[in-house]
Amino acid sequence: MKTTRDTLYWHEIDSPVGRLLLAGDGDSLIQVGFQSGPRPLRPADSWIVDGAPFRAVVAQLHEYFAGKRRRFDLPLAPRGTDFQRRVWRALTEIPYGNTISYGELARRIGKPSASRAVGLANGANPLPIIVPCHRVIGADGSLTGFGGGLPIKRRLLALEGTTTQSPTLELKFDPPAAAYADEPRGSSDCNPGSPQRYDKAAGTSGGR
Repeated sequence: MKTTRDTLYWHEIDSPVGRLLLAGDGDSLIQVGFQSGPRPLRPADSWIVDGAPFRAVVAQLHEYFAGKRRRFDLPLAPRGTDFQRRVWRALTEIPYGNTISYGELARRIGKPSASRAVGLANGANPLPIIVPCHRVIGADGSLTGFGGGLPIKRRLLALEGTTTQSPTLELKFDPPAAAYADEPRGSSDCNPGSPQRYDKAAGTSGGR
């Protein structure tokens, strides 16, 4: 059910990596929050609690955690700058079970000298798991940061059969299955560095 174009919905689910909060506009997924992590997402008072808009998201997450899904096929509307969204699209192209370094991610978007900026964009990813920023690790194989906490990052990589503390893989890949929807704009830890509260009317987000 969608009442107006500016209505935002949210829903929480349990998962093998703790409680997850899903937020969206009724058509597209906007954000995923690790509610059991150090920086849980806090819904705005105007958001509507409703699980109906997230049925496909929940079904695909269950398949992913059961080891039956390697790609997500969902309409996504993450808010960020053009550069951030370019990085986030590149994240969806990292194959399941593989990892790359921040430097390789920078090269893949045509900005080989911008690994620091790419790391910051990776850290601002509002759709962890779905947009797999957990697949970006240090050039030496170290896990580096993760907004949901390193235990969750380690568990996600283990689920995908990825080993860490080894050279990162530099592989070619197929186009991503996830589709980004058009939407207004709005540390290298994957997931925003502090709790987010979206103001859809203004097209911005707080807590960055």
